[in-house]
Amino acid sequence: MKKYVLDLQVKSVKRIHERYVLLKLTNEHPLPQTLPGQFVEVRVDGSPATFLRRPISVHFVDRARNELWLLVAVVGDGTRRLAQLQEGEILNCMLPLGNGFYLPQQQAGEQDSVAAAGKYLLVGGGVGVAPLLYQGAVLKEACGANVTFLLGARTAKDLLMMDEFHKYGRVCVTTEDGSLGEKGFVTNHSLLREERFDMIQCCGPTPMMRAVVAYATQTEQQCQVSLENMMACGLGACLCCVEKIRQREDDGTVALRNVCVCKDGPVFDKEDLTWLI
Repeated sequence: MKKYVLDLQVKSVKRIHERYVLLKLTNEHPLPQTLPGQFVEVRVDGSPATFLRRPISVHFVDRARNELWLLVAVVGDGTRRLAQLQEGEILNCMLPLGNGFYLPQQQAGEQDSVAAAGKYLLVGGGVGVAPLLYQGAVLKEACGANVTFLLGARTAKDLLMMDEFHKYGRVCVTTEDGSLGEKGFVTNHSLLREERFDMIQCCGPTPMMRAVVAYATQTEQQCQVSLENMMACGLGACLCCVEKIRQREDDGTVALRNVCVCKDGPVFDKEDLTWLI
């Protein structure tokens, strides 16, 4: 997929949480085609301590308004500068980068498109919920899939963009303090004991994703995860995001090899991961 370096205009900046802001970006020309699970590399101007671009998941693409949404966790000098952007400012972005989540083929002329596309469970925690909104929207609106979101957070106030998630599927919630939904971690939710899915896709803290992969393996369900390794270039050149994966050879044997998460991922099937060894 062709990559672009574009000066995007900041359409709005909304503080949705003490630690998160939602940026909506636009351009005078139609935005490039971007798939759920891909990301952008953002150049941070006006921050002397920030030398490298910052990788940020694509949260949503609104084609009707020609908007790209980025959900930014404010954790350092670079992201603090992004949170201070004003409407009308310019943000230089390289996009779209990486490989996205699996999407079922749209069934042309299929009467029961939901049954054809299947049931999808999208599991997220923290800022890892960011790529799941766009994935859920495309699954429902373009593919006719049956979408369930399973979102986890420490407390009710840490759950992000809930109104948007409700537009595209059923939303199940866990909070560690029990202030909303079921108490505990996402992998403790009763949904996982009661239902099965054609595909589970997740993004969030590594311990959470490891637990989801273990669950999917035990119950023999397909699963993909979006890794959040430290990335700098976004093109596979700097080698700072290298991950060891399992690759099946032509003779049926499985070999280990190193890949760049930014270029070969960030989305991987559970069978590719060494977590199962």
